[in-house]
Amino acid sequence: MIHLSIIIPSYKNAIILDNNLPYLITNLAKCDLTHEIIVVDDGSNDNGQPKEIATKYNCKFILSDLNKGKGSAVRLGMLNASGKYRIFTDADIPYVFENITNMLYYLDFKEFEMVVGDRTLEQSKYFSEITASRNLGSKLFSFIVGRFIAGGQFDTQCGLKGFRDYIANDLFSVSKINGFTLDVELFYIAYKRNYDIKCIPVTLRSNEGNSVNVFVHGIKMLFDLPKIIFNFYTKKYSKKNG
Repeated sequence: MIHLSIIIPSYKNAIILDNNLPYLITNLAKCDLTHEIIVVDDGSNDNGQPKEIATKYNCKFILSDLNKGKGSAVRLGMLNASGKYRIFTDADIPYVFENITNMLYYLDFKEFEMVVGDRTLEQSKYFSEITASRNLGSKLFSFIVGRFIAGGQFDTQCGLKGFRDYIANDLFSVSKINGFTLDVELFYIAYKRNYDIKCIPVTLRSNEGNSVNVFVHGIKMLFDLPKIIFNFYTKKYSKKNG
């Protein structure tokens, strides 16, 4: 059985993948565990470059024919993963590898069901390294979500989240959101399921892959929030048999 699956959604990120996958692969090689890296191309339509990069680094590759959004790509990767523990992160591998090993520690030895990076924790080194507008937009969205959706959890959008295999299969088999608000949806379902969630501090190592327009995407994400509530109360998140 594979110990760890790392899922990386990608949209027109071939160069970023080429720049940052070696960091991840080099560090994984130092760990005594079986692993797989799954690159999911979200319909980039860029002449197969992501597949070439994935093949170059011996990663698994999944292609979505259409550009549906980060949430759709992560879902596709998670449901095709084989690892006992499954982590997703961004194409630029934004956080230091020690954050990944710390996440595995809490998933494995501490037996948490879901472990997430939290940029707001005192030990985290993130907000001082990004632009003021992105800082403000991120904190404002997190405040709204934390107050009204995610059970008091303020940082839903950190690009590092890990799950035990059966939790991943449950959450991603019922999730509906295809865009960036998938992260909020995962928190919402997990809290409603009373899953054990651990937040860990993160340290930023790369901001190369940031393609998010804080305000444009933020507005779209706010419109997704009522959909999550609606889906819950219409029982669209009910557990699937098997």
